[in-house]
Amino acid sequence: MQDMTQGMSYGVGITAIGGRIPELVVTNADLENRLQTTDAWINENIGIQTRHWSAPEEGTSDLGAAALVDACQRAGVDLDSIDLVICGTYTPDHMIPAAAVAIMRKVGMRDVPGFDVNSGGCPGGVFALDVGAKFVASGQYRRVAVVLSDVTTKLFDPEDRTVGVIFGDAAACYLLEPTRPGVGLSSALMRSDPTTYETAFVKREKRSWPDGNPKQTHFGDNFCYMHGRSVRDYALDRIPDFVEELVKNSGLVMDQIDLVIFHQANYHLIHTLMERIGLPAEKTHTTVQRLGNTSGSGVPLALREALDEGRVKPGDVVALVAFGAGMSHGGTIIRWPEAEDYVRPW
Repeated sequence: MQDMTQGMSYGVGITAIGGRIPELVVTNADLENRLQTTDAWINENIGIQTRHWSAPEEGTSDLGAAALVDACQRAGVDLDSIDLVICGTYTPDHMIPAAAVAIMRKVGMRDVPGFDVNSGGCPGGVFALDVGAKFVASGQYRRVAVVLSDVTTKLFDPEDRTVGVIFGDAAACYLLEPTRPGVGLSSALMRSDPTTYETAFVKREKRSWPDGNPKQTHFGDNFCYMHGRSVRDYALDRIPDFVEELVKNSGLVMDQIDLVIFHQANYHLIHTLMERIGLPAEKTHTTVQRLGNTSGSGVPLALREALDEGRVKPGDVVALVAFGAGMSHGGTIIRWPEAEDYVRPW
């Protein structure tokens, strides 16, 4: 790690994206039997057909560890070549140590730093990514893993259809390496509005079943809460102008963007946002219809699938835009590197 020149600035590229999707598939028909909802309502309002829920014994670090291993396999690198592990999560296995350390323990890593970034779950696909990118750009770290992992379903009130129809569990892992300046990730543009703090958050309160018995989640008296209409209104009010600002700050115009990956909150919302920014639906990619809203891993998992399908080529310009609890939103522009753009002075 110390071979690189201290203080030297680099660009930052994503060399691989790993992923882990739990095996349990929950369909809209399954939810009709659990909640007061219908397949028709979910499709019409959210556009989700299926989502994946983690098993009872499957935690954030389990999903994150699998995503990290997958990323390394895809990049063809060893785990011991990673200099830093960052985990973006709001559902750590324990309050301490960091989920990043739990992930490192499960994959057998040691003697490198690991820490967490809690940016409110869903925004993490950009917020945590930007944290990792700055460590690479500094020249002090050669290869950084940024893991996004959440088990949101373990915070469900079983009777709350608001969150029950939307969220799924998953993990993703960006592998970051230095590039020559001018290609790769731009410095992220990020915002938070504390006046909307309670639009989406984890409530800590006592709840009970109709018979009076205590109702708890995997995390005790903590329950995922979201006012869906307010989240939609926030996104439609803030995100189109934000994307225009992001693109302009990068010295581009909207038509130069080859692909936009939005936070995978709602299938219909994503396509409405594409209309608002003046780009065709063909310039985005969605996984929400099959995976649900997977919090911070939604952006990297959608980007990963687009890469696998050959929709991103060297030289393409990709915009990543995430939004969620806080309410916070962030974006970054990626000028996708050529293989020769990577700088590996070790």
